[in-house]
Amino acid sequence: MSDCPARTALEVIANKWSVVTLYALKDGPKRHSELVALSGGISRKVLTQTLRRLQSNGLIDRHRYAEVPPRVEYSLTPLGRTLQEPISMLTEWAQTHGEALVDFQESAAGTQTR
Repeated sequence: MSDCPARTALEVIANKWSVVTLYALKDGPKRHSELVALSGGISRKVLTQTLRRLQSNGLIDRHRYAEVPPRVEYSLTPLGRTLQEPISMLTEWAQTHGEALVDFQESAAGTQTR
């Protein structure tokens, strides 16, 4: 199973911030500060690491504009855009079943403390 394509894909996007960042870029290019605000809780350092990892895997582009002050925007590559449908499906699943997950987690936590 070491050469399983799903394993490779999961290694790229398994980090929660990767999926959040890819989802935040679905509507077009964003600046670093916009991505921090949209991501809800990510630190600037972790976002920078996430953006670099996604860029090194060909999922996002980084465009630096020759302006003063410098402006940098991030956008999805064609390959990154191919993840929008699976991410949307996962988001829909979470919206439909998220409450059931929380209920189960709370129930399991209560069982463990007895």
